[in-house]
Amino acid sequence: MANVRPSGGHARDNGPIEAMKEITPTEEFAVEYISIHGHQIGYRRGGQGPVLLLLHGIAGSSLTWVPAMRLLESDYTVLAPDFLGHGASEKPPGDYSLGNLATVMRDFLNLFGIDRATVVGQSFGGGVAMQFAYQFPERCERLVLVDAGGLGREVNWILRLITLPGFEYVMPALFPGFVGNWGDPVVRLFGGRGFRNSQAAEMWRSYKSLTEAESRHAFVRTVRSVIDPGGQSVSAVDRLYLTAHMPTLIVWGDHDRIIPVDHAYQAHEAIPNSRLEVMEGVGHYPHVEEPLRFVEILRDFLRTTEPREFDPEVLLDLLRQGPQDEAALTNTTSADPQ
Repeated sequence: MANVRPSGGHARDNGPIEAMKEITPTEEFAVEYISIHGHQIGYRRGGQGPVLLLLHGIAGSSLTWVPAMRLLESDYTVLAPDFLGHGASEKPPGDYSLGNLATVMRDFLNLFGIDRATVVGQSFGGGVAMQFAYQFPERCERLVLVDAGGLGREVNWILRLITLPGFEYVMPALFPGFVGNWGDPVVRLFGGRGFRNSQAAEMWRSYKSLTEAESRHAFVRTVRSVIDPGGQSVSAVDRLYLTAHMPTLIVWGDHDRIIPVDHAYQAHEAIPNSRLEVMEGVGHYPHVEEPLRFVEILRDFLRTTEPREFDPEVLLDLLRQGPQDEAALTNTTSADPQ
């Protein structure tokens, strides 16, 4: 049966310098590299056991997953790649679409000899995770969507602005290289505008990455692959019914200012048998802002569900049936947005 549960409790939010240290590793989970189609892909890994593929958001990197990886590595193999155009990976001109990135993630797993994984995606990474599950359902054991993109039209106006023609030409003025050492003042500025310090530190890391020309170019290509001036232009909603037999967890911060929490409730209604956890007092980065609470939710989901066993005949039946009745039959007890 579907489950909706607000997840309460608030951890102490440290000062800005402490917050940045807390989410920035020194030697643990060092970046490694692997070549895919002639491009170097950076990634972090650790632990042993069932595989969790951790996918980051736009302008982010695998570094965002380190707090959760620390808490998961005792029982799971944690793999956190940097998408092309992000983090330590190469930033070539080319295809930054969800479909291409999902294919690269398939090839990434292949090179490690991994047949199947639980795919965990945050923000843009959630869109890639859904695309992965759609293109390669036999490779996806479970699906975890964290403040995910691709579930509705609404998105923060700043991301819509970036899609306007010519915006890339003003970006060097908006993201000058000399601000690279302004970390603590910028985190304090975000904190003064109502963002938690850990959330502000994550936003600063994304901003800082865009002071590099190659990262800016890749960022613009990535944004425009999924967003237009009116909002998100790519949606998985009409195909979510295909996940009827895939264990799916949706985690969302109720204070998300990037993608509204309404998308979480709508996705929960559309995904049969899904589980929804709304984290109170948390923004767009639950895994960074409240890693202990986030991992507790994730571990509970992993403990209480079985990996999906893919059956092509079942998928074919779902395709023939279509989306009209499946979700309504299984999610009638879902709560409305508060």
